[in-house]
Parts: sequence; structure tokens; C-alpha cells
Amino acid sequence: MRELTASLVGDSMDEFQSAEETTFVVEEVTAIIKECIENAIGGNSYQHSRVNQWTSGVVEQCLSHLTRLNKPFKYIVTCIIMQKNGAGLQTASSCFWDNTTDGSCTVRWENKSMYCIVSVFGLAI
Repeated sequence: MRELTASLVGDSMDEFQSAEETTFVVEEVTAIIKECIENAIGGNSYQHSRVNQWTSGVVEQCLSHLTRLNKPFKYIVTCIIMQKNGAGLQTASSCFWDNTTDGSCTVRWENKSMYCIVSVFGLAI
């Protein structure tokens, strides 16, 4: 009887670990996004001539970090950098997906001179 109980506990632990390994964890993705923004932009002031470099750096670093998680997802990463000058910005997105496996995360980062908005969509393979 003890062997059967141990086997059942072991099986449920394996299922829990595999669910953890295949889940889109928003907190984990948020931390990655924030780290990548800090690495790419850091304490810089807004400079129009560097925006393309910064946005490319943010999305490439995010994709690199996300793929290193070795989770079964296809990722979409977007980055918007906008100078703080009083102008308005409205964004929206919509997805048709499986809420049990797919996920998204958006981070708004700012300093004294700019906003950076990064969205990550994780689509289960």
C-alpha cells in the first residue's frame, strides 16, 4: 500500500512540474521585460536618433531571454518608445486564443523624458 501511495504522489508532482514548465508566468515575463528595458535604455534621456536602436535592443533582448526559458511558446514582442511631451497615446490589442495555455504581459516603464511600453504575447505550441 505504501508503494502505491508514493507512486501517486510522485505522479502528481511530475504533473505539477510539467504544468509549471509549460505555463506563461506573467510575473516571470514582467521581470524579464523590466530587465531588458533597463539594459537597453537605462538612464538615457530621450534622443530621437536612438529610438530605433533602443526599440530593437529591447525586443531582441526580450526574445533572447524568453527563448532561454525553454518553454513551448511562440513569442510576439512589441516595443513603443515615446517622448514625454504632453501628447496622448492610446493603444489596444485583441487576441483569439486559449486562456488556459496562452498569455500576455504589458509593462509601462518611464523616466523623466520618455515612456517605453513593451508587450509580450506567448502562444503555446
